[in-house]
Amino acid sequence: MKIFVDSDSCPSQVREIIVKAAERTKSLSFFVANHKIPHGTNAYTHDIIVEEGKDKADDYIVSHASERDIAVTRDILLAERLVAGRVAVVNDRGTQYTAENIRERVSIRNYMLELAQNGLKTEEATSFGKKELFQFANAFDALITRKLKGEKDES
Repeated sequence: MKIFVDSDSCPSQVREIIVKAAERTKSLSFFVANHKIPHGTNAYTHDIIVEEGKDKADDYIVSHASERDIAVTRDILLAERLVAGRVAVVNDRGTQYTAENIRERVSIRNYMLELAQNGLKTEEATSFGKKELFQFANAFDALITRKLKGEKDES
């Protein structure tokens, strides 16, 4: 199992949890962005700096992640691509994207974007606090546990 992080939009507290989990589980983690994003370091964390350009980090993650891996992103379109490739995806608030819920999430995103483009005010995302961090930590830990258990079952 590897962990891929769309790190340019990932809160620092979430990055810290990922770094600690990577070390605890001895899982490689890749922080992907078009510039260096600060995070803790250990033998299991790696920065992947991609060239600037639309979707370059997304393309890297999609081309390197497999169904054994976990991806962390708040980008719903990236999540959709990863779910199509059977990658486990969770956002920084602990919501896991699945084949069952991704279409609805993309539809909501597109509708909200359309409203905004037509000058209608849309809901702002709520602030990121302790509650959201706790939800992420729980969901991420459960996902890691499930993935690691699956790897042992396959051995």
